[in-house]
Amino acid sequence: MTPPLSPHTDTAITLCRPTLRLAVIGAGPAGLSLALQAAQALPTAHITVFDARPADKDISLDARTLALSQGTVQELQRMGIWAAIESSGRSAPIREVHVSQQQPTVLWPGEGQPEVRITAAEQGVPQLGAVVSYGTLVAPLQAAWLSLTETQGHRCAMRFDTPVRGFKSNESGIEVDADIAEEFDVAVIAEGGVFADQAKLTWPQGVSRDYQQTAWVGQVLLDDEGRSGVAFERFTPAGPAALLPLPHGQITPEGPSGRRAALVWCVQHGDDPVRELNDAQRLTLLNTIFHPSVGRIQALSPLKAFPLGLNAHRQLVSEGAVVRIGNAAQTLHPVAGQGFNLGMRDVHELLSALRDARFSAPDDDATRHMKVGRALRQFERRRQPDRWALLATTDFLARSFTWPAPILATVRGLGLGAVQHLGPFKRLVARSMMFGWR
Repeated sequence: MTPPLSPHTDTAITLCRPTLRLAVIGAGPAGLSLALQAAQALPTAHITVFDARPADKDISLDARTLALSQGTVQELQRMGIWAAIESSGRSAPIREVHVSQQQPTVLWPGEGQPEVRITAAEQGVPQLGAVVSYGTLVAPLQAAWLSLTETQGHRCAMRFDTPVRGFKSNESGIEVDADIAEEFDVAVIAEGGVFADQAKLTWPQGVSRDYQQTAWVGQVLLDDEGRSGVAFERFTPAGPAALLPLPHGQITPEGPSGRRAALVWCVQHGDDPVRELNDAQRLTLLNTIFHPSVGRIQALSPLKAFPLGLNAHRQLVSEGAVVRIGNAAQTLHPVAGQGFNLGMRDVHELLSALRDARFSAPDDDATRHMKVGRALRQFERRRQPDRWALLATTDFLARSFTWPAPILATVRGLGLGAVQHLGPFKRLVARSMMFGWR
């Protein structure tokens, strides 16, 4: 016969019990940021990160470009990650954003053509944001999480090479199907991929729209005449084109080194001026597109094409405790460069709601289930205004390129002029670009 537990033993078991069991699906930048911040904000929670990629895959070489808002940079600073990124020499600050359009604005009453210039100096911040490669961001995040799993392995775990196949809700939480079934209180889907790979949504599940546009992405080498630290966006008849500042370096392994920028060149599927051109022809065309203050584009790397569209889930929480953040919640057009930043704001608000729930070891399953539900309702309520405001803005801009050209140029040009000349509205736009709609 087993002797009864003493009161002291029962207390010890209660204190060792996790206050929250959190599963994070996806070891990308949003998922790892969530895991690291959760380990700090919820010191008695058990956190497990799942990812399908093998443990020995070198992610530091992934050259995909991410534009980080100043709010995201500040989050990375608080996590202790930004210092490693800066010291790597593989990030570039954005000190100015310059937006203009190629077509003239016929009804514009001012001198020259309308444009928007937002600088860090006028906003009273050291920078508006920064540009990094995917690998430059994820590598230190992953290293920090793996270090945490070594020092706090009793509550932090990393499951590489473990795809999650599904979820099943029950009375005590969420069952995560990943080779074996494990129970958690909250499961966060933090990896959504790109638009072309995602299942299309229908209402009331969500909104899905194929823009019939292609984003050609790569890098360019600029002459030394232009200004450094400037992110340029140019509205053209075919779609928006953007140049994001990068650290000095090469755009091809054997090419010269110099002032670089990441290129995102969006065009219509049915009238693609890029696909059939060779590199020399693409370079010539690019030099006719951007504002003169860019300077001359001297060289162009090979380009990759990605279909563009909108996928936005109506609800961020399903099955009681399955949460979507980042690209798993919304995939949007790159016209505003805010996709990853929106995901980081999801992370911030989710952690705030979970921290406010005040989970404790004595909570029984029913109490913990109630607290989880209340926290996730709070998270969803607080996130919806910001995400839908940005989704509506990018959707409007993306679809505007299908309007008749004279209307398109006039409306958009007048809008740019209004933003530049209306000081309070310009400050509002700048703040939303850096920190979201609050």
